[in-house]
Amino acid sequence: MIVLVGILIVVAGFATRRNPLLVVGVAGVTTALLGGLSPVKVLDAFGTGFASSRSVTLFAVTLPVIGLLERHGLQDQARTLMNRLAKVSAGRLLALYLVIRQLAAALGITALGGQAQAVRPMIVPMAEAAVERRHGTLTEKARERLRSFAASADTVGLFFGEDCFLAIGSILLITGFVNATYHTSLEPVQLALWAIPTAICATLIHGARLLRLDATLARDLPAAPGAPAESHPTGTPTDPQPAGTLTVEDSK
Repeated sequence: MIVLVGILIVVAGFATRRNPLLVVGVAGVTTALLGGLSPVKVLDAFGTGFASSRSVTLFAVTLPVIGLLERHGLQDQARTLMNRLAKVSAGRLLALYLVIRQLAAALGITALGGQAQAVRPMIVPMAEAAVERRHGTLTEKARERLRSFAASADTVGLFFGEDCFLAIGSILLITGFVNATYHTSLEPVQLALWAIPTAICATLIHGARLLRLDATLARDLPAAPGAPAESHPTGTPTDPQPAGTLTVEDSK
């Protein structure tokens, strides 16, 4: 029972909002020591796990590259490109990225996109430029909302898209466990096919939320000077009356 102290450490660490990596590391070391492992064996276990999951450390290679690209104007070029696409709003851009991300993940191309590789250096600046073109400088609340929706487009697209690829690790893990435990003959392609309806629903639901983002920002932010006028539901523009024009109320 004493080895369960590690669970209490995880719960306490997350409840006090400590660094998750530090909390999990301390909990793992504590559990191993209480379980009778020597410090050498604990270090060996960490080394073995790190060596078997070297792909996790690929961010150490991509982050410097992304940093150099941003320093040489990657975000500025993304904003410039978005300013040329006058009809593309932030919601439409993020919905399009959601579809592309999900289709690529469904084909096994999970490296196409990502928070560090695509969202921060390209998608977020393009979305912000689209909103600033219509509403001027963004408030901090609107900026954080926009960035959170951009991150969610990548996460939802990857999460539900990769399950449609039969050679993904999660699919192979499920089939291997089920076949070994219940002595069945479940094939990866069966799980991949059943994941397609879920992926379609995720695209429709989250895509609708992304498209509604434009209306939410338009409600919370004023229109920028010189920005295109929003259309009234009846099709008439909502521009203010020109100076010197008499209205019905003025004539009374």
